[in-house]
Amino acid sequence: MVVLVLTACPPGLRGYLTRWLFEISPGVFTGHVSTRVRDLLWQNTVDMVKDGRAIMVYSARNEQHLQFKVHRHDWVPTDFDGIQLMMRPSQEGSGAHATDSSLRPGWSNQAKWRMGRRHGKPSK
Repeated sequence: MVVLVLTACPPGLRGYLTRWLFEISPGVFTGHVSTRVRDLLWQNTVDMVKDGRAIMVYSARNEQHLQFKVHRHDWVPTDFDGIQLMMRPSQEGSGAHATDSSLRPGWSNQAKWRMGRRHGKPSK
């Protein structure tokens, strides 16, 4: 099973991919092809995508039963102890554990109200 997601791709690439895969939504292709055809589709997609992006997810014989291929995308497949995850770069570029500075510290008023109701405190 193969799922190929394209962003900002030329119409010719979409037409090319419909020879082997079904387009189930704009830019989302899926189907069942052999390994050789899948690799050729990926090579041609990388050649034809120009300024766009491409992500391919396909079946594999590993613990997750899937594998990723990425072209010109911000999210990068990263191996964590044999499990492949998609790592999204932080906004500030200072690492994976950067926090969003636009959020205020502490609990929201709604969260405080819910905690008070849970613990039986009267609300005002």
